[in-house]
Amino acid sequence: MKQICVVGVGYVGLVTGACFADLGNKVVALDVDQKRIENLKKGIMPIYEPGLDELVKRNVGAGRLSFTSSYAEALKGAEFAFIAVGTPSGVSGEADLQYVAAAAKSIAQNMTGPLVIINKSTVPIGTGDWVADIVKGAQSREIDFAVVSCPEFLREGSAIGDFMSPHRSVIGSLHREAAEKVAQLHLPLRAPIMITDLRTAEMIKYASNAFLATKISFMNELADLCECVGADVKEVAAGMGYDARIGRHFLDAGLGWGGSCFPKDVKALAFMAKENGLTPRILDSVTEVNYDRRRGAVAHMAEMVGGLKGKTIGMFGLAFKPNTDDMREAPSIEIVEHLLNAGAKVRGYDPVAMEVARPILPAVEMFRDPYEMAAGCDGVMVVTEWNEFKQLDLDQLRAAMKQPVIFDGRNIYDPPLMKQKGFVYRAVGRGARPA
Repeated sequence: MKQICVVGVGYVGLVTGACFADLGNKVVALDVDQKRIENLKKGIMPIYEPGLDELVKRNVGAGRLSFTSSYAEALKGAEFAFIAVGTPSGVSGEADLQYVAAAAKSIAQNMTGPLVIINKSTVPIGTGDWVADIVKGAQSREIDFAVVSCPEFLREGSAIGDFMSPHRSVIGSLHREAAEKVAQLHLPLRAPIMITDLRTAEMIKYASNAFLATKISFMNELADLCECVGADVKEVAAGMGYDARIGRHFLDAGLGWGGSCFPKDVKALAFMAKENGLTPRILDSVTEVNYDRRRGAVAHMAEMVGGLKGKTIGMFGLAFKPNTDDMREAPSIEIVEHLLNAGAKVRGYDPVAMEVARPILPAVEMFRDPYEMAAGCDGVMVVTEWNEFKQLDLDQLRAAMKQPVIFDGRNIYDPPLMKQKGFVYRAVGRGARPA
């Protein structure tokens, strides 16, 4: 059993702490948000993630996982300290490292024995060296420590499975002994372990996310061409995916990517390139194509309902992806803004994210039932591909709507079936306007 401190109880930190506890370690999870810590002590989760509630409660009950807002308490006897705080985008796209700096300084001031400090947050290349300087400068007395980069590769909605069955664990450090200690911590996961230097490990995280975002943006650009020439982008993606050099994942055309990782990581990587005198043409285009998807979707809806002014448009899904309540950079936010600016009234329904969405989208009328939301709508947009939407009673849905118009931004329905059911239906890149 290892003693672990995890700083930050957001998506990454809470999952990391709960999973390491489930592997038999003693974990103290810390956050400076005292209300969040008090809620966790009462069993109230700050986020929605499938299986997380049960995992946290089971390990709290077993005495392996606890929560605190005290660095002194969290670091007492700790061998490892994970930094898993937010690194949001700054004004120019750079990563904001104020929370990383605060965590590093507090760790330095409260550590009582040798410690391996592990950056789990996504941080710019060179941050590991910077954290080491902060810790060294903030120590009241010299205590041995080492900084290790161990980037996370968790997908919201499947984070626990991703942690427990990873494709690989990437560990970077200038201290081989510290890297090997962190490798030992990951051995029970029975996945390939790559040990490299700090800066390479930091770059692997950014490069991975930027490449996946690029695949999505490429397919979205291709979807527009498919619409023009009468091809079906879903079939194109399937045919491409059989090629092992390409792979079948992240080839779904739709409304683009959002969430806490892809937007800020692509921007941060582009910012680093510009800071070093380079021109990140591909990265800039990846972002531009992504945000064009939201404008294009609203334009499609306007065409289908005969203009948006005075029309009522419903939205199936608000979260940036299914199985999460995360609204960060969700496509729904920009789509709502465009709809409202065009004079439409907007309704919304999401199985999980509505409470999080209310303060972000105050002008959207929220409903607790998809059919109730669709009642009287001139059109409905599928924004998040929740499974719940895939098996709706289409006859009931059509009967409820003022106009049976659906723009399927996630390609979850079958076009011939939708036509048979009497809908005016358009999907993304599925040959809507053949040449």
